[in-house]
Amino acid sequence: MKQLIAAVICALFALSPAYAQDKAESKKAAPAVEKKAEVKAEKKSEIKAEKKAEKAEKKADTKAEKPKKEPSEAQKKQQERMKDCNAKAEGKSGDERKKFMSSCLKGEDPGKKEPSAAQKKQQERMKDCNVKAEGKSGDERKKFMSTCLKG
Repeated sequence: MKQLIAAVICALFALSPAYAQDKAESKKAAPAVEKKAEVKAEKKSEIKAEKKAEKAEKKADTKAEKPKKEPSEAQKKQQERMKDCNAKAEGKSGDERKKFMSSCLKGEDPGKKEPSAAQKKQQERMKDCNVKAEGKSGDERKKFMSTCLKG
Protein backbone atom coordinates (compact mmCIF):
# COMPACT_ATOMS: atom_id res chain seq x y z
CA MET A 1 0.00 0.00 0.00
CA LYS A 2 2.83 2.39 0.89
CA GLN A 3 4.59 1.53 -2.35
CA LEU A 4 1.45 2.27 -4.32
CA ILE A 5 1.08 5.68 -2.70
CA ALA A 6 4.73 6.43 -3.34
CA ALA A 7 4.33 5.45 -7.01
CA VAL A 8 1.29 7.70 -7.41
CA ILE A 9 3.11 10.65 -5.82
CA CYS A 10 6.13 10.09 -8.09
CA ALA A 11 3.86 9.98 -11.11
CA LEU A 12 2.28 13.28 -10.08
CA PHE A 13 5.69 14.91 -9.75
CA ALA A 14 6.72 13.51 -13.14
CA LEU A 15 3.61 14.96 -14.76
CA SER A 16 3.92 18.41 -13.16
CA PRO A 17 6.75 19.62 -15.48
CA ALA A 18 4.59 18.72 -18.45
CA TYR A 19 2.01 21.27 -17.33
CA ALA A 20 4.66 23.96 -16.92
CA GLN A 21 5.65 23.86 -20.61
CA ASP A 22 4.69 26.52 -23.13
CA LYS A 23 1.35 26.32 -24.84
CA ALA A 24 2.89 25.37 -28.15
CA GLU A 25 4.83 22.54 -26.59
CA SER A 26 1.90 21.42 -24.46
CA LYS A 27 -0.27 21.03 -27.56
CA LYS A 28 2.33 18.66 -28.96
CA ALA A 29 2.76 16.83 -25.66
CA ALA A 30 -0.94 16.66 -24.83
CA PRO A 31 -1.52 13.23 -26.37
CA ALA A 32 1.34 11.77 -24.36
CA VAL A 33 -0.01 13.30 -21.15
CA GLU A 34 -3.47 11.94 -21.94
CA LYS A 35 -2.02 8.47 -22.45
CA LYS A 36 -0.21 8.67 -19.12
CA ALA A 37 -3.42 9.76 -17.42
CA GLU A 38 -5.32 6.90 -19.04
CA VAL A 39 -2.69 4.39 -17.93
CA LYS A 40 -2.77 5.84 -14.44
CA ALA A 41 -6.57 5.60 -14.31
CA GLU A 42 -6.43 2.00 -15.52
CA LYS A 43 -3.92 1.10 -12.80
CA LYS A 44 -6.12 2.69 -10.16
CA SER A 45 -9.17 0.80 -11.34
CA GLU A 46 -7.20 -2.47 -11.36
CA ILE A 47 -5.99 -1.84 -7.82
CA LYS A 48 -9.55 -1.09 -6.66
CA ALA A 49 -10.80 -4.28 -8.29
CA GLU A 50 -8.07 -6.28 -6.54
CA LYS A 51 -8.95 -4.77 -3.17
CA LYS A 52 -12.64 -5.55 -3.66
CA ALA A 53 -11.78 -9.13 -4.58
CA GLU A 54 -9.62 -9.47 -1.44
CA LYS A 55 -12.43 -8.13 0.76
CA ALA A 56 -14.93 -10.48 -0.82
CA GLU A 57 -12.58 -13.40 -0.21
CA LYS A 58 -12.15 -12.45 3.44
CA LYS A 59 -15.93 -12.17 3.92
CA ALA A 60 -16.48 -15.53 2.27
CA ASP A 61 -13.81 -17.12 4.48
CA THR A 62 -15.30 -15.74 7.71
CA LYS A 63 -18.82 -16.78 6.70
CA ALA A 64 -17.64 -20.27 5.82
CA GLU A 65 -15.89 -20.62 9.18
CA LYS A 66 -18.91 -19.65 11.30
CA PRO A 67 -21.43 -22.48 11.59
CA LYS A 68 -25.08 -21.54 12.01
CA LYS A 69 -26.09 -21.32 15.62
CA GLU A 70 -28.94 -23.53 16.79
CA PRO A 71 -31.87 -21.70 18.40
CA SER A 72 -32.22 -21.94 22.16
CA GLU A 73 -35.12 -23.73 23.83
CA ALA A 74 -36.88 -20.42 24.47
CA GLN A 75 -36.49 -19.46 20.82
CA LYS A 76 -37.80 -22.83 19.67
CA LYS A 77 -40.79 -22.47 21.99
CA GLN A 78 -41.50 -18.97 20.63
CA GLN A 79 -41.22 -20.23 17.05
CA GLU A 80 -43.71 -23.01 17.77
CA ARG A 81 -46.08 -20.53 19.42
CA MET A 82 -45.76 -18.29 16.35
CA LYS A 83 -46.61 -21.19 14.02
CA ASP A 84 -49.64 -22.14 16.11
CA CYS A 85 -50.91 -18.58 16.35
CA ASN A 86 -50.44 -18.03 12.61
CA ALA A 87 -52.47 -21.15 11.91
CA LYS A 88 -55.26 -19.99 14.25
CA ALA A 89 -55.24 -16.45 12.81
CA GLU A 90 -56.01 -17.64 9.29
CA GLY A 91 -58.77 -15.57 7.72
CA LYS A 92 -58.22 -12.54 9.98
CA SER A 93 -56.64 -9.34 8.76
CA GLY A 94 -55.78 -5.82 9.83
CA ASP A 95 -56.35 -4.73 13.41
CA GLU A 96 -58.31 -7.86 14.23
CA ARG A 97 -55.30 -10.01 13.30
CA LYS A 98 -52.89 -7.76 15.24
CA LYS A 99 -54.95 -8.01 18.41
CA PHE A 100 -55.37 -11.75 17.99
CA MET A 101 -51.64 -12.37 17.39
CA SER A 102 -50.64 -10.14 20.30
CA SER A 103 -52.83 -11.93 22.79
CA CYS A 104 -52.02 -15.37 21.34
CA LEU A 105 -48.25 -14.81 21.55
CA LYS A 106 -48.60 -13.62 25.16
CA GLY A 107 -50.19 -16.96 25.95
CA GLU A 108 -53.65 -15.56 26.50
CA ASP A 109 -56.67 -17.27 25.02
CA PRO A 110 -57.74 -14.86 22.26
CA GLY A 111 -60.97 -16.77 21.65
CA LYS A 112 -62.01 -16.39 25.28
CA LYS A 113 -65.46 -14.91 25.65
CA GLU A 114 -67.02 -12.84 28.40
CA PRO A 115 -67.95 -14.79 31.54
CA SER A 116 -71.52 -16.06 31.69
CA ALA A 117 -74.13 -14.52 33.99
CA ALA A 118 -73.68 -17.34 36.52
CA GLN A 119 -69.91 -16.83 36.51
CA LYS A 120 -70.31 -13.08 37.00
CA LYS A 121 -72.69 -13.68 39.89
CA GLN A 122 -70.21 -16.09 41.53
CA GLN A 123 -67.37 -13.59 41.08
CA GLU A 124 -69.43 -10.82 42.67
CA ARG A 125 -70.31 -13.08 45.59
CA MET A 126 -66.60 -13.94 46.04
CA LYS A 127 -65.66 -10.23 46.10
CA ASP A 128 -68.35 -9.42 48.67
CA CYS A 129 -67.40 -12.36 50.91
CA ASN A 130 -63.70 -11.39 50.75
CA VAL A 131 -64.54 -7.88 51.89
CA LYS A 132 -66.66 -9.19 54.78
CA ALA A 133 -63.98 -11.72 55.79
CA GLU A 134 -61.34 -9.06 56.45
CA GLY A 135 -59.66 -9.52 59.79
CA LYS A 136 -60.46 -13.23 59.99
CA SER A 137 -57.83 -15.91 59.42
CA GLY A 138 -57.27 -19.63 59.48
CA ASP A 139 -60.19 -22.00 60.15
CA GLU A 140 -62.48 -19.13 61.13
CA ARG A 141 -62.01 -17.53 57.69
CA LYS A 142 -62.53 -20.86 55.88
CA LYS A 143 -65.82 -21.52 57.66
CA PHE A 144 -67.02 -17.96 57.07
CA MET A 145 -66.14 -18.05 53.36
CA SER A 146 -67.83 -21.43 52.92
CA THR A 147 -71.10 -20.29 54.46
CA CYS A 148 -70.95 -16.91 52.73
CA LEU A 149 -70.39 -18.39 49.26
CA LYS A 150 -73.19 -20.94 49.70
CA GLY A 151 -75.28 -18.02 50.40
